[in-house]
Amino acid sequence: MATGSNHIRMLIDKLDQLPPERVAEVEDFVDFLRHKDQDGRLTQAAAQTAAPSFRKVWDNPDDAIYDAL
Repeated sequence: MATGSNHIRMLIDKLDQLPPERVAEVEDFVDFLRHKDQDGRLTQAAAQTAAPSFRKVWDNPDDAIYDAL
């Protein structure tokens, strides 16, 4: 697989050969991938933000038995 600007050029060449309706499908798929990545980053950030608050609840001697499961 090519890398960098050469890879982009090859991809553009392939897109140029597609009919307009297929280019629209590719664009929709690229948008989907971007949103999926963004959603994943937001979920990860929310989990990291909440972890300190939940640590008080999760890390206690009474619930230590569940840590071994």
